[in-house]
Amino acid sequence: MQDQTPNGAAAELQEWTEGAHRNAAGLASTLGVAPERYADDPLLLLPGLQSYVDRLPLGEFEQSDWIGLHTDLTSYLGDLLVRRHRARWVKQDDSTSPAGYRFFVEAQGLDGKTHRVEPYDVVMEEFENLPIEIGRMIANAEAVLNLTPQVDEESLGDVSLEELMGEPGDSR
Repeated sequence: MQDQTPNGAAAELQEWTEGAHRNAAGLASTLGVAPERYADDPLLLLPGLQSYVDRLPLGEFEQSDWIGLHTDLTSYLGDLLVRRHRARWVKQDDSTSPAGYRFFVEAQGLDGKTHRVEPYDVVMEEFENLPIEIGRMIANAEAVLNLTPQVDEESLGDVSLEELMGEPGDSR
């Protein structure tokens, strides 16, 4: 039974936050990034994590393998958002969830508003759109949280590739 008191709920959320970080830091350590370096910059894990998932025999995965990978990627994504963007984990009641609640990451977007994303869902979307791309996974979560500037696709139509790339000879 869950402790529904304010202090119990806060303790449960703290435990979830710390558990996500421990799991992500352990993953980093396994992939050769020292926990201290990971804590300073979780993006240091991105190349090694991408290489790792690229080599996984996903076609041979059993359900327990998918659950383990999902847990690792969810922990990493949530922890990265917390550490890089001053986001925080929040728990929200949800009667449609088997547990009766869900954990989201919440952050203030560039628009000054608070936005939420569920790392669990972002990772699941990656599983549905193989191959798994860690950079895309992070970018999708950051976009939902409105942490990155929106690109006006129409105005980009007037910009040449050379201008975008800053080709040699460009006066910029």
